[in-house]
Amino acid sequence: MIPNRSAHADNHPESLGNSMNNVENRPDKPEEACGVFGIYAPEQDVAKLAYFGLYALQHRGQESAGIATFEGERVHLYKDMGLVSQVFNESILQDLVGDLAVGHTRYSTTGSSRKVNAQPAVVETRLGSLALAHNGNLVNTGKLREELVNNNCNLVSTTDSEMIAFAIAEEVNAGKDWLEGAIRAFHRCQGAFSLVIGTPNGIMGVRDPNGIRPLVIGTIEGNPVRYVLASETCGLDIIGAEYLREVQPGEVVWINEEGLASFQWTPKPQRKLCIFEMIYFARPDSVMHNESLYSYRMRLGRRLAQESLVDADLVIGVPDSGIPAAIGYSQISGIPYAEGLIKNRYVGRTFIQPTQNMRESGIRMKLNPLKDVLYGKRVVIIDDSIVRGTTSRKLVKALRDAGALEVHMRISSPPVTHPCFYGIDTDSQDHLIAARMSVEEIAKQLEVDTLAYLTWDGMVEATREDPGSFCSACFTGKYPVPVPEPLKGSKLILEKTSV
Repeated sequence: MIPNRSAHADNHPESLGNSMNNVENRPDKPEEACGVFGIYAPEQDVAKLAYFGLYALQHRGQESAGIATFEGERVHLYKDMGLVSQVFNESILQDLVGDLAVGHTRYSTTGSSRKVNAQPAVVETRLGSLALAHNGNLVNTGKLREELVNNNCNLVSTTDSEMIAFAIAEEVNAGKDWLEGAIRAFHRCQGAFSLVIGTPNGIMGVRDPNGIRPLVIGTIEGNPVRYVLASETCGLDIIGAEYLREVQPGEVVWINEEGLASFQWTPKPQRKLCIFEMIYFARPDSVMHNESLYSYRMRLGRRLAQESLVDADLVIGVPDSGIPAAIGYSQISGIPYAEGLIKNRYVGRTFIQPTQNMRESGIRMKLNPLKDVLYGKRVVIIDDSIVRGTTSRKLVKALRDAGALEVHMRISSPPVTHPCFYGIDTDSQDHLIAARMSVEEIAKQLEVDTLAYLTWDGMVEATREDPGSFCSACFTGKYPVPVPEPLKGSKLILEKTSV
């Protein structure tokens, strides 16, 4: 039996969210992936450590959060809609006792934003319960769901994550142990999946053969050493865990009382980390390729200045993700950097629509321009990406209303021309402004004086890694994992453009 204390009604029904799905009101960014966390530490308060790990990963998803702990064979589960700090309190965490914990914070990419789709997904097997937290998207969900339904699996959610959990349960119930059953199930999955899986015997950390979504391993000092899994290193830092290494593409790590064991579950892994993790999704203090992403994003700004210099008085960044690139741009261009926009960091997702006057006045719920800084100035504004262009246009208008004489927009990534099928919601292709318009047309649409994007070469060269080790399909249309035509056709509405 699985005690689940999230018993009250679904407080964010789909009807409330429908109005948020129209193009005008959605954020002008690729929407976040999810955050996963796992810890095996019998002598520690694993629920509280999982809470803080998820707290650090909150930027990856703000719709729901959940933690499952294992106390021997008994599973304690709590999950609900809302931010991590809204879902949990001291009383709830005290009831989540056990030796290991699995946590998740969600942005919905498969399955609607409802409590039934919150994670971890918990299913029963002949060896006991398993709890699964998933970051990514499968591309063969239709086929996998059909297989599971034909095998009489009682799917209760609409997420591919639950399907992975049931696929593991099927293999285990057929007589395999946890590790063998999980590996057999992974071979049934195609797409992007970084997983943390809790069982009565230990936890697993898994990445798909391309390692499209990130997953790292940390250690907690002691005798014996204990292990932590997290989507990013910032999830380790907050609890004082030391970064050990990343889980490799096509690797499964098995963590229990004996320590950490590693298994390569696929014969030909080929690294294809989502490059948008480096540009935008992951926190700037998280480490990838042995450096903080803040350093990488500053290099993007330096390269952007080399490629598209403009004569201006100030460089400003769109908080928070555009700031490191803006600083880099300032360093190379010699144009002073200043804060021209102040972000309200306490604004989360809201289901209350602003008044018509508020919509017309721009985006000031989240960003407010500093008039005395901007007045009479020629401004270069740096952002990491433009997806639909709706927010960017409002932002330009706000800068002009604040007295900016000229507005020159620079983007520290190439034009986003293709949707993502691997766990990021970039919308269908007809909503991607760069798939429909040239750079000159976008500049006119946004009402900027000039617009320039970073080149693809500049973006990948700034990584200082093999350009072939990244997935950049949203810029190129070259998908590392084949996407079934029905799924592809639902988002790829336009022909590939030459923007």
